[in-house]
Amino acid sequence: MTPLRRIVWMLLALASTAAAAAPADLGSLLPLLAAVKSGEATFTEQRQVTLQDMTRTLESSGRLSFAAPDTFVRETLKPRRERLAVAGNTLTMNQGSRSRSVPLDTVPEAQVLVEAVRGTLTGNRELLDRHFTLQFSGSLDQWTLDMVPREPLLREQVARVTVSGVRAALTEVQVQLAGGDRSTMKIVESRAP
Repeated sequence: MTPLRRIVWMLLALASTAAAAAPADLGSLLPLLAAVKSGEATFTEQRQVTLQDMTRTLESSGRLSFAAPDTFVRETLKPRRERLAVAGNTLTMNQGSRSRSVPLDTVPEAQVLVEAVRGTLTGNRELLDRHFTLQFSGSLDQWTLDMVPREPLLREQVARVTVSGVRAALTEVQVQLAGGDRSTMKIVESRAP
């Protein structure tokens, strides 16, 4: 870890310790999140999908990366390689030798999921408020942000997104679809040597 990064982490730890003594709210969390300008993590995800009255659990794992203000990459390594990258308003999906790029705002159901994660990672209250009704609970040491899409048509697809974390690190993202399917992604931050 570089000396500058070590100082930033120490300042964040001091800020979160001081803030933990006071009642926590979303206003205390967002500056901690906004101070982190990039990161890498690994993920494992379980999706519960109902097909013809039978529920299946699908598992995947891979890597995540983020660079403020608007770049997010999810690279699935197992069970098969896939890559989803968002930079600004461009969504690029790669599977095998196929690649497709589209404006993110032309795929509203993907946009709501991306903005939930990206808005949380950047601590962007304006972005989160634009897309969601927010409910914060917990403390800075263990928090949960429950987000319900504001747009009624989107709520017919995505019922809610719940992001959990510890201080400035996201640890879990749950997505509940309106039809009952759901996914839980566990996130483990990668540490610099």
